[in-house]
Amino acid sequence: MNQQINFTLSLADTTLILAQRNSEWCAHGPILEQDIAITNISLDLLGQARNFYQHAAHLIGSPATEDSLAYLRTEREFKNLLITELPNGDWAQTILRQFFFSVYQSLLYTQLLQSKDEQLAAIAEKSLKEITYHIKWSSDWVIRLGDGTAESQQRMYKAIEYLWMYTGEFFIPADYETTDLSAMEREWSLKVKDVFEEAGLIMPEKIFMQQGGKTGNHTEHLGFILAEMQSLQRTYPGAQW
Repeated sequence: MNQQINFTLSLADTTLILAQRNSEWCAHGPILEQDIAITNISLDLLGQARNFYQHAAHLIGSPATEDSLAYLRTEREFKNLLITELPNGDWAQTILRQFFFSVYQSLLYTQLLQSKDEQLAAIAEKSLKEITYHIKWSSDWVIRLGDGTAESQQRMYKAIEYLWMYTGEFFIPADYETTDLSAMEREWSLKVKDVFEEAGLIMPEKIFMQQGGKTGNHTEHLGFILAEMQSLQRTYPGAQW
């Protein structure tokens, strides 16, 4: 049961933290249409996080709730992927992070369709419809910037240099994961390569990969995210909208 709970929490934490990061673009997007798009993606991820937290709370039992799991756990208790807590940077960095993550998320949730946990399978099935759009949106931007001006391509390479070292964690299994990550890694690399080739971008050579988020070892950025996100609930315990 602990393995199942930890895996569910990792799914919840990852989507919650990325939703929080992406939401920072609200009212700051490069143009109105894309401002709305990134905000809607944030809401999709937040909805996925809520479903996972509700399921985790059910598995844990009273007094756990979706709110207590999101707002009352500490930094070391969170199991989100490191890439989701990184600063947004510029638009290129944000859309590249979303592309990397969405391709991985699609492959993972496709595997979850076969999960013995029927609730996880149901959440994955619903989420895949949203993720299909996330991949299309983010890959279109990767191509647009990579195959755009000299400056836009330079920004994409800067984003690749910063983010690539965090993609390996997708496929480094934690002790609570049972999915076939090695098969996913090959598929992920092929999908990313296809889009990079269309964008005129070169994939990096093998480099050292950061890890630790899945087991509670995070960058310095997560503490600041949680301080902002959890402040209301910690100041006014039990507060409800």
